Amino acid sequence: MAHALIEVERKFIPGPGTEKRLQELGSTLEHQVTFRDRYYDTPELSLMRADYWLRQREGSGWELKCPGTAGVSGPHQEYVELTVEPAVVAQLCEVLGTEVLGAGGMAAVLGPLGLQEVASFVTKRSAWKLVLSGTDEEEPPLRVDLDTADFGYTVGEVEALVHEEAEVPVALEKIYSLSSMLGVPVQETAPAKLMVYLQRFQPQDYQRLLQVHRPREKPQGTKDPEGNLG
Repeated sequence: MAHALIEVERKFIPGPGTEKRLQELGSTLEHQVTFRDRYYDTPELSLMRADYWLRQREGSGWELKCPGTAGVSGPHQEYVELTVEPAVVAQLCEVLGTEVLGAGGMAAVLGPLGLQEVASFVTKRSAWKLVLSGTDEEEPPLRVDLDTADFGYTVGEVEALVHEEAEVPVALEKIYSLSSMLGVPVQETAPAKLMVYLQRFQPQDYQRLLQVHRPREKPQGTKDPEGNLG
């Protein structure tokens, strides 16, 4: 996939002392921002059921998260991110089994691909970055996002972006190390905002996703899926 980075992430439930601990570790608060995310899929949720997640973020444009190889098991996710519209369109056509619809942008293909908005919510985010002590300061920093959605759900994410699959194990070591420093239990999993949104407001869609996604990450109060997407 052209123009793609591999996103390795781990979600967690922040505590009242998370920001203070980030400061103690030398993290820098990059910015605080509020934005709206809109997620799109077919009426049958063909993308999400195949672990593809199409989002339009206010002020940032379109992003398609595609499943990574997930060669290392654990309470983390690995995705390839596409953000250049022609690459997003080409991948959508491949996943949905349609002919490539030319070099047009996303606005031109939503209708032909049968895509519609399935979720929309506002997030307040505090974005932190940190280079772990003992690592090369020229290495890309880890990012920690602390999010609160407008429907009352708060979630954190430790994230690293890498260019090659071979870099994923080292990135995971750093993510788990920082998670431990933040007091996150080793096997803790936390669902993504989108999954909690669907569970609360579109339970039929949520149940359809439960049928195909492994029950690794589940919103609180459920017995059994997935915690992708931030």
